[in-house]
Amino acid sequence: MSPNFSIAEENYIKSIYNLQQVNDAVSTTALAEHLKSKPASITDMLKKLQAKGLLLYNPYKTFRLSKEGIKAALSIIRRHRLWESFLVHKLQFSWEEVHEVAEELEHVRSKKLIDKLDGFLGYPKFDPHGDPIPDTNGKINIQQQLPLSSLPLNKQAIITAVQDQSSELLSFLSSLKIVIGTRLEIKRRLAFDNSLEIKCRNRQPVNISEQVANAIQVNPL
Repeated sequence: MSPNFSIAEENYIKSIYNLQQVNDAVSTTALAEHLKSKPASITDMLKKLQAKGLLLYNPYKTFRLSKEGIKAALSIIRRHRLWESFLVHKLQFSWEEVHEVAEELEHVRSKKLIDKLDGFLGYPKFDPHGDPIPDTNGKINIQQQLPLSSLPLNKQAIITAVQDQSSELLSFLSSLKIVIGTRLEIKRRLAFDNSLEIKCRNRQPVNISEQVANAIQVNPL
């Protein structure tokens, strides 16, 4: 049976995990900024998570998830990304509108439901944005990829992930019919602003900024 965490506790656990992917040790200030919350509220919740064995404190007032905390975080992330996959692939939501819905659905804690959902979807390894989906044991598949901006000219590649998942960027990519699995190549790199002219198969070339190219991850063919 899944541990009985509150929605607020699950949000904290997931946020700390995401921050740990950038810096192993997380500060109260960084977490407060990430959650748009007051440091006093952060401190109260951290005490609760520590009491449940989910948090480890380091010297200099930083902290990170314990082994149990990481296990809990991966379970929440698994639920979130499976629901995103269901919404996009079965209910035809667009990839820019599923995050907020999945934020609500991720708090449905039935392991049986989530495992059946996983099977119903065919055990996907990655969500619609290219993020890896932890399996039922918390194992994550890592794929080889590099930023589109680093791809050599005229080298074909497949889009594997989008790191900036703001609705604005995802909507822009949708307008260009660029999604996970799209095959493309860079035809020109413009020196004055490092923007790229890219070409997808059977389509006219389009220009994208360096910022957009940095957000797109690809696997060269």
